[in-house]
Amino acid sequence: MRRSKFTESQIVAALQEVEGGMPIAEVIRKHGISRATFFTWKSKYGGATVAELKRLRELEAENVKLKRMYAELALENAAIKDVLSRKPVAPPAKRQVIAILVEEHGLSVRHACQVASLSRAAYYRPPPDRLDRDAAVIAALTALVTETPQWGFWMCFDALRLAGHRWNWKRVYRVYCALKLNLKRRSKRRIPPRERQPLDAPAVLNGMWAVDFMSDMLYSGTRFRTLNVLDEGNREALAVEVALSLPAARVTQVLDQLVALHGAPSALRCDNGPDFVSVELSTWCRRHGVRLLHIQPGKPNQNAYIERFNGSYRKEVLDAYLFGSLDDVRAETERWLTIYNTRRPHDSLGRVPPLTFLPRSTAPSQSSFERSA
Repeated sequence: MRRSKFTESQIVAALQEVEGGMPIAEVIRKHGISRATFFTWKSKYGGATVAELKRLRELEAENVKLKRMYAELALENAAIKDVLSRKPVAPPAKRQVIAILVEEHGLSVRHACQVASLSRAAYYRPPPDRLDRDAAVIAALTALVTETPQWGFWMCFDALRLAGHRWNWKRVYRVYCALKLNLKRRSKRRIPPRERQPLDAPAVLNGMWAVDFMSDMLYSGTRFRTLNVLDEGNREALAVEVALSLPAARVTQVLDQLVALHGAPSALRCDNGPDFVSVELSTWCRRHGVRLLHIQPGKPNQNAYIERFNGSYRKEVLDAYLFGSLDDVRAETERWLTIYNTRRPHDSLGRVPPLTFLPRSTAPSQSSFERSA
């Protein structure tokens, strides 16, 4: 509040002069004040003595101080409510609240401890290191979840109890949640270890069949897939199945047709695609007495014969024509397969076609051709 340059006695004297009969204009000119100031004095201090006016001025100054104090207390109260709205429950959270009240809002430690409902002894006591105390629980849970990621909390807790750990379930659950194991985990499907198989292909029919998928697109933009089946004994392309979708059931259907036509192979070589690691294909192989050999992941060279065939098929058919429908693809593929098996020379077969190197109508020993190394 700005302090007036007129004292209480000067204000009372000016008002008394007007009451004594002196014109207001002359009083204003004499004291050098405006009419508004004079009438303000008259409305506030009219009829008051010097002592009363001095007391009134003191009360006004004290009222200003009280308003300032109230504003500061209101701000402090708002800060306390803001901190308490975070609902600190555990001592570490309460210590953070006390630090905020002391550092940001200027409260004393004693007052801040009262507000946070935490004793000063607990505030000054160093917090225990839970990481060291729970190290054994963390190690046991981590090892268990790594081995069995599908298990939930109670299965993990029961397994720990069976292993001889007597920890309280609430403690185990606290560590379980701290490790964020209570959140949904997406476990990656793991391919079992694959042994590298020798890429030998003895000159016998139905000794080893190789299968693989390819994909391409029609002129309309529709994608389609092909299932390629190759007999590694004479590099004969047994089938190229063309369809929009080739699930495991369709794969086994094609293999059934080939077995009915040519007999069952001794082994089947394939990669680790979802249709080749399916239960349906494994069941089919067991039913027909066929060994299912998967190559190692990321090693297509371990299935080199079918990969070589795929390259020829893509270069001479899929990349050579624009197909409008699946029937067009099937017709051109059928025409090309006839040429591939009966007329197209193969370098590793002594520059003869597959069916000339090892015909299916004769025994393997009757062939007069030898495969180049």
